[in-house]
Amino acid sequence: MEIERLYNEWQRLQPLKDEDQKRLNQKFMLEFNYNSNHLEGNTLTYGQTQMLLLFGKVVDAANMKDLEDMKASNVALKMIQDQAVSKDPLTETFIRQLHQTLLRKNYTVYRELAGGDKTSYTIHVGQYKTRPNSVITSTGEQFDYASPQETPALMTDLVNWYNEEEQKRELTIVELCALFHYRYIRIHPFEDGNGRIARLLVNYILSRHKYPMIVVQSSDKDNYLNALNLCDTNVGLVPSDAAHALIEKISPFVSYIEHCMEKALTISIKAAKGESIEQEDDFLKELKVLEREKKQELEAEKSKLRFSGEKVWDILEFFYYPLTECFENVIKTTNSIFRFTSISYYNLLSKTKESRGGIHINEVMRGINDPKILEFVNKAQSIWFYGLMSDPMQPKNLNLEINKTFHITFFEDHYFVDGILNKNFPYGKYPTEEDKRQLISSFKQDILSELKEKM
Repeated sequence: MEIERLYNEWQRLQPLKDEDQKRLNQKFMLEFNYNSNHLEGNTLTYGQTQMLLLFGKVVDAANMKDLEDMKASNVALKMIQDQAVSKDPLTETFIRQLHQTLLRKNYTVYRELAGGDKTSYTIHVGQYKTRPNSVITSTGEQFDYASPQETPALMTDLVNWYNEEEQKRELTIVELCALFHYRYIRIHPFEDGNGRIARLLVNYILSRHKYPMIVVQSSDKDNYLNALNLCDTNVGLVPSDAAHALIEKISPFVSYIEHCMEKALTISIKAAKGESIEQEDDFLKELKVLEREKKQELEAEKSKLRFSGEKVWDILEFFYYPLTECFENVIKTTNSIFRFTSISYYNLLSKTKESRGGIHINEVMRGINDPKILEFVNKAQSIWFYGLMSDPMQPKNLNLEINKTFHITFFEDHYFVDGILNKNFPYGKYPTEEDKRQLISSFKQDILSELKEKM
C-alpha cells in the first residue's frame, strides 16, 4: 500500500533538522488555515493570510470577520496540536472548547425567507445546536442532519466510539480519520463551523498517531464534497444511521483522505530530505501576490493623480491660502495710499468652472464636519479669488475702480492655474516659489497699470 510505504520512509527520516521542520510547519500552517477557511467562504487571499499569520499585518481592505476567523483558526490549530501530545482521551468538552475558540463569541445571523419575510437566529459558541440546521440541496431537496434533540446522545456515541476504536487499532489511521469526519459531519452538532471543526479533528487524530497533518485544498472543494455525497447515497438519509455509519459504506471518502495523506507524506518526505517543498500552485500563489502588490502600487500612484476632495484641501492649504494672503496684502498696501472707500476680497469654492454657485471658503472651513460641505468640496470644480477696490477719495470725475480675479480650475487628472502662469499641474504637485513670485508680481503690475490708466 502506497501510504504505508510513504509512512515508513517518513519515519526513517525522523527526526528532521530544525530548519526543515520549521519550513514544513510554516507551510502546513499557512496552507491549512487558508484552505480550511476558504472552503467556508473566507475572502482573505493567500497573500493576506501569509501577512496576517506570519507578520501580524493586514494588507488591502479586508473583512474584519474574515481576519478574526483566520486568527482564531490558527489558535485552534495550535490547540489541537497541543492536545494531540496529551495521552488523555478525546472528550466532548474539548470539542466544545475547540468550537468556542474557533467562533470566539455568540453572533446573530439574519436571513431573508422565500416570501420576503426576514428572520434571525443566534449562533451559540461552544454549545450544541438549539435549532435544526438542515440544508437545501442543489436539486431543491431538504437534507437533514441530526436534530437538536438527537445531537447530545449522538456526540457522546461518537466520542466513545472513537476512543474505543483508537485502542482496538482495527482500522487504519486513514480509515479512522475518514469515518470520524463522516460521522461528525452527518451529526453537524453546532450551528456553524462544523466543516472547520471536522478538518481540525482529523488532524488531531493524525497528529496523535505521528502522521503528517493533511490539507483539503479549497480548489478541490468539488471532489471533497462529491466524495461525501457518494457516501450519503450508500449510507442513507437517516441522520442517526449516518452517525453510526460503517467503514464499508464510506469507501469514496476513505479514498479521498488517502489521496490527501499521500500528498502530505510526499511533501513531508521532501522537507525531511532538505528538498524544496514549493509546489506549482505555491508558485502561482506567489505570482498572484506580487501581481496584486504591483496593482496596488499603480493604483496608489494613479490615485495621487486623480481629483478628490482631499486634493482640494491640499491645494487650499499648501498653495492657495499662502498666495491669496499675499494678494490681500497687496490690496491693503494699495489702499493705504489711495484710501478707497470700498475694499473687499472674496475666496469662493464653486461646483462649476465659473464662480456661480460658489460658497465662501470661510464657510467651508467652519463646516468642515458638515456632510453637505464635505460633499460640496468633493464636487468642487474651481476656486476663485476676487479683489475689489472702488470709489477712492479722489475728484468724482476719476471714479476709480479696480477689480482683480484669480482662479484655479480642477480637472480629472490635473488642475489649472490661470494668470501669467497658465499652467497645468498634476495633483500632489504645486507651483514653485518662482511661480508664486511671478503671480504676485503680475498681480502688482496689473494694479499699477489700471491705476495709471484710470488716473
